[in-house]
Formats: sequence, C-alpha cells, structure tokens
Amino acid sequence: MIVLWRITTRCNYACGFCAYDRSAGGTRHDVAADEAARFGQLLGLWAAARGERVLLSWLGGEPLLWRPILPLSADLAGAGVAISATTNGSTLHRAETRAAILAGFAELTVSIDGPADVHDRLRGTDTAFDKVRDGVRRLAEERRMAGSPLRLRANVVLMRDTIAPFAALCDALADWGMDEITFNQLGGRDSPDFFPAQRLWPDDIAALSALLPGLVARLAERGVRLCADPRYLRRLQASAMGEALPVFDCRPGREFLFIDEHGLVSPCSFTGDAYGVPLSSLRTISDLDGLHDRFTIAQAAARCDACNDCPSTQTFAKFAA
Repeated sequence: MIVLWRITTRCNYACGFCAYDRSAGGTRHDVAADEAARFGQLLGLWAAARGERVLLSWLGGEPLLWRPILPLSADLAGAGVAISATTNGSTLHRAETRAAILAGFAELTVSIDGPADVHDRLRGTDTAFDKVRDGVRRLAEERRMAGSPLRLRANVVLMRDTIAPFAALCDALADWGMDEITFNQLGGRDSPDFFPAQRLWPDDIAALSALLPGLVARLAERGVRLCADPRYLRRLQASAMGEALPVFDCRPGREFLFIDEHGLVSPCSFTGDAYGVPLSSLRTISDLDGLHDRFTIAQAAARCDACNDCPSTQTFAKFAA
C-alpha cells in the first residue's frame, strides 16, 4: 500500500507551475501532528495484520518545513511504516535533517527540473540549484559511509524549458548519486496561466520517446534506473494530443491512497471531492479494509470527471522501468 499525504501547503519557493507557489495568495494549512501520528500508527498495525508493506510518503508544499516531520517519521518507521517524502531540497544543507532522513526514511524524492539557470528561474530563487545539488551529494556520501539502504530519487517536471536539457540533467543526477529518475509532464490544473506557453506538444513527446531507450541504457550502465515504461509514455502522448484516457477500475483503496491537508482520504489527489472520506472516520484495521467498497460505491453513484481522463500517473506505470 502506498499512502501519499499532503501534510502542508506551505512552501519557501515560488514555482509558477505549482499551486503552492509562495507568492500565491490564500491561507496555508498544516496537518495536526497528533492526527498524523494516530493514523500512521494505524497504518503500521494494518501492515502487520495483513502482512503488507505500507509506504507513507509526505508531500507539500514543502513537507520538510512541517516541524513534526522528522521525529514523527522516526516514530512511524519504528512502528513498521516505510517513510518517504518529496522535497525541493532546500533544507538538505542541514546535517541534522540529513541524519534524520538516513536514520528513518526508506526513500527520498527530490524535485529538480533543469540546469542551474533554468531550475533557479523556475523556482524563483538563485540558490535553489546549488542547495539541492550540494545537499543530495552530501546525503549520498553519508549514505555510503553509513551503509544506509535509503533510495534517492529525482523527479523532473518536463515542459518547454526543461525537455531539451533533460538528458544532460539525467547524467548530472547520476553524478550526484541518484538511484532512480522519474518525470512528470507539466499539467494545467495547478497553473492555468503558466501552462499555455510551457505545455508539451505531440512532437515533444515523440522526440522524448525516441531519446529514452538510449538514455535508459546509458544510465543503467551507471546503476541508475530511469523509469520510462511505454504505458506511461502513452499517457504523456494522450495529454499532449488532448485525447482522453478513461480508467474504469483502478482498484480504488486497494493499493494507493491520497490524504489532503484537510484530512480527506481518497483514491487519488484528483477524486477527493467526489469520493473522499474523512480521515477521522478511519479508526480500525477493518475501516481501512473497507475503503475499497466505500470508494467503489461512491464511484458507482456518481462517477468523477477525472476518471474519464485519468491524470493519476501511478495508474499508468510511472514507476515501472
């Protein structure tokens, strides 16, 4: 079971393609630490009872800005929950942060979108690239010295400004010590003003598809896994062409859950309003077991528009080789 949890909408960067851009208005929200601890412990009990691994992955905003994250992650790792996070890397210069990640996390995904000039411009600060590069290098070296099993992953958002230098960036990420590289296509839901000038077109996806086999092989020789499954490229191609790809059975609640900052649990980040259930209603192992039926009944009663053109990347094998 993979559980993605957006624990904060606070961020210290101004990425124009993200809904949590620090310059955007609106109220920011943090999850209550006691509720995160309660549900995390329940996930540990469920994992032990069902003999299944649970990966709890913290999202933001910038999740490493959420104050309880490091001690809570250590507690939940001790309770049998594998811990992950997706970060912009802005706090990896802190030795205590790196030490806590090495001690308590199973994996860490770092967002990095291009070479220094591109990345810094997209992030709204002229120090973003240096911070993430130096932090990842230190973390990789400390991992080697400690013999830690931590997996380091980079995730790249592909858009007009980042697709051309993508191959060179992958080579640089291998130099930093990354184990795995994944990528997303820029979407327009969070950034309707940013999207038109930066969106990818079918020719871009065709060029990417031609590039990937050689790049995958080259990185594999260096021990780095670039996830580029043909099913995932088909999703990117359909998005670029404006073609809908419906999904009629994603086994909702069986293998994947998303929790937002307000405590709404849903099959993915796009279906909370349609199928979401309150986190507070999940108190027992049986409650977790029953989520699939609850989601299936809600879907049958009123199918969500997102399911008719599913944007959930994990459904299309984003993390497959």
